[in-house]
Amino acid sequence: MEESFLNALVKGDSKTIAKIYETNFYLVRKFILQNKGNEQDAEDIFQKALLQISVRHRKEGISINSSFDAYFFTVCKNLWRRELNSYKKRVTNKEFVELVSDYRDNSLALIEQKRQELFVEKLNEISTNCKEILNLFFARMPYSEIVENTEYNSESVVRQRVFKCKKKLTELIKNDIRFRSLI
Repeated sequence: MEESFLNALVKGDSKTIAKIYETNFYLVRKFILQNKGNEQDAEDIFQKALLQISVRHRKEGISINSSFDAYFFTVCKNLWRRELNSYKKRVTNKEFVELVSDYRDNSLALIEQKRQELFVEKLNEISTNCKEILNLFFARMPYSEIVENTEYNSESVVRQRVFKCKKKLTELIKNDIRFRSLI
């Protein structure tokens, strides 16, 4: 089904694109409004995400391992976060305003998306135990709560396990041929 959405975007199928809007715009809009954006920002980010996914699928033949809606929302979130970061980087002086070019901004957003995809792919390759403990760690759960939610006996054991799992994940990522191009 995700493949059909991707192909519809490439072909410009207005019915499917309307369905994507109908299903996803509310959540994207809500996220952007809650994160210092406005209605126009939401519409712009939504359009950029559609374009980015369409171009990537046309050029690279991407495949989506989750649902299309989840993937699309993640792309929108990444684009909006990049947009917020570019606002911070803009230098305003009475006579000079430096704006980040859309081309550079979109390229950086694409690289960020590819990094996240590589990370998720490699996270899925490690053991179930490592994946579980890293997900708790990445969710910023305190070590004491991780001890309560797992079979580990102490915080020091959890710390060691997190360290080893992060090391294994890092090795998998660094050994992937895509890593160098995404640095």
